[in-house]
Amino acid sequence: MDRHEAPRDAALRRDNLRMVGKLAVVAALMFGFGYALVPMYRAICTALGINVLSVAELRGAENAPAVARNTQVDRSRTVTVEFDANARGPWEFKPERRSIDVHPGELATVVYEFRNVQDRTMAAQAIPSYAPRQAMSYFDKLQCFCFSEHVLKPGETKQWPVAFVIDPKLPRDIKTITLSYTFFEVGGKVPQEPQP
Repeated sequence: MDRHEAPRDAALRRDNLRMVGKLAVVAALMFGFGYALVPMYRAICTALGINVLSVAELRGAENAPAVARNTQVDRSRTVTVEFDANARGPWEFKPERRSIDVHPGELATVVYEFRNVQDRTMAAQAIPSYAPRQAMSYFDKLQCFCFSEHVLKPGETKQWPVAFVIDPKLPRDIKTITLSYTFFEVGGKVPQEPQP
């Protein structure tokens, strides 16, 4: 019985040593791959022209331009953005300008003015809508008063900016986008003024 167990134990040890050797090779290969990832990533990004963090890194600091320009702006076309304002209540709400022309990828800002003409404090929020509807996914607002609710005292006037970028992937057949805001009073946020 001891004679039969000895060959099995020896075979088991050989199998275990082979497995440990294979695992050590796999671990060494993984370490080498992880170590080589950074140079490989840089080489691929440089070859494809993507994710370049600095022009100086590619060309050398002495050949780098003084100011890098935004290559995301599509200067070959212009999109007209029209601004619309609707007020559902006794207040005044309007854009500073009715429309502007922008290049896709270019940062643009327009200001809206809101005036509470009531004799009581109110809370309100704007809800945006877009025309044509498919333009919505290409209209990126970076700053907008529509992101939060606003409280205005009686007679108070506020001005709020909307900063946006139109994605250069906007279909070429869309030449005009209408951004419309409707300002609604948010019920239950501000208590009603006592009646005399």
